[in-house]
Amino acid sequence: MVKEGGNLTFQKSAGGLVSGLSAYLGSLKDSSFTTSEYIWIGWPGITVEDKEKEKLELKALTDFHAYPVFLSEEAMENFYHGFCNKTIWPLFHYFPSFATYDDAYWNHYKHVNETFCNTVMKIIKPDDVVWIHDYHLMLLPKLLREKMPDVPIGFFLHIPFPAFEIFQLLPGKWRSEILQGLLGADLIGFHTFDYTQCFLRCVLRILGHEHDMGQIVADDHLAKADTFPMGIDFGRFYSAVRSPEVQAEKETLKKNLADFKVILSVDRLDYTKGIINRLQGYEIFLEKNQQWHRKVILVLIVVPSRIGVESYQQMKNKLDELVGKINGRFGSVDWTPILYQYRFLPFYPLVALYNVSDIALITPLRDGMNLIAKEYIASRINKTGVLILSEMAGASKELGEAVIINPNNREEISEALKMALEMPQEEQVKRNLVMQDRLERYNVVRWADDFINRL
Repeated sequence: MVKEGGNLTFQKSAGGLVSGLSAYLGSLKDSSFTTSEYIWIGWPGITVEDKEKEKLELKALTDFHAYPVFLSEEAMENFYHGFCNKTIWPLFHYFPSFATYDDAYWNHYKHVNETFCNTVMKIIKPDDVVWIHDYHLMLLPKLLREKMPDVPIGFFLHIPFPAFEIFQLLPGKWRSEILQGLLGADLIGFHTFDYTQCFLRCVLRILGHEHDMGQIVADDHLAKADTFPMGIDFGRFYSAVRSPEVQAEKETLKKNLADFKVILSVDRLDYTKGIINRLQGYEIFLEKNQQWHRKVILVLIVVPSRIGVESYQQMKNKLDELVGKINGRFGSVDWTPILYQYRFLPFYPLVALYNVSDIALITPLRDGMNLIAKEYIASRINKTGVLILSEMAGASKELGEAVIINPNNREEISEALKMALEMPQEEQVKRNLVMQDRLERYNVVRWADDFINRL
């Protein structure tokens, strides 16, 4: 929700989770054996004045099946920008030196989880199912369990769950309460088998609870930890390629990129994404493969993220400098090695870019899943194209036919680029057919369906 000219207006979130769950909820409408009644519960995106709250609640519920959780600016600063982004995010992505341990952040994290609990209690009915998402609300399952012991509660973590040696860096009280909070759910879902095992090991080492095939006897119920790799709305991406909007975008791109093999890099500005390593790998590739000069171009799309956070601004500055250095070193009047854009890309231009790119270079240093890798494969309707994917992304466990690399090794990135550019078309088609089949069968609707049915 945004405020424009004194009026509150609603905008759909651009995140993969929202679009994925929207596809699942849409599929329920076509089902003959289930009801599609649902309510989204979440923060509206801004601080709302008291006089506007009742009006907003009614409009959100009537128009969007949504119910707002109102939070102050101070709470959001300490909870979201503080504990979520400065403690949990770096720690769970294996950047412990970036993590901040602040009691004020932790207290606000607890407070916001309690606020969510109180909001849920206003509208929940005895026969409802509750599905809680992501690291912002890891205390919420237990809080709800204490108030509604018979309601089925599911929790899904969309980022990695770290190894015990990393998780134990949290202060003792915090790590125990987080694990106890998660165990308030009946079903706790993770993207990969490794994350599930890390969670179970932490529960054993910190709380002393053993498990039997992922099942844990919690205080008053049985909790189950299991693996559910999140898919994408495969059909949406595959069919969009033939839409007039994408075709128009493709024509424009082909005019500008027709003379080059296109390497695509799309990421949010974040230190976990490995963008600097990726550029350095590309620089080594250009050093060693002069035969590809003036024949290849890296399209680098960086989506603004957490603007105002100093560490992110420093990364942006380093990124700008490195792009300038590579373009200055290798470029010429008729060739710019890196086409760099710092902006958000809407759906149709993004699909067009996926479709015209010969290679997708996706090399996060650590990533829960990475749906961009799956979206690229889904958009390749002629079955060509090469996906270079980090082994540190959850998606690598499903997309083994991609060129899998260690994102910390710049030489490996360089070698993967050469291999991808030289890969015969028959080999590309062979690999992509297998991956597309897998992504089409286990799409986001199947993922959500599996979780809810298990719950």
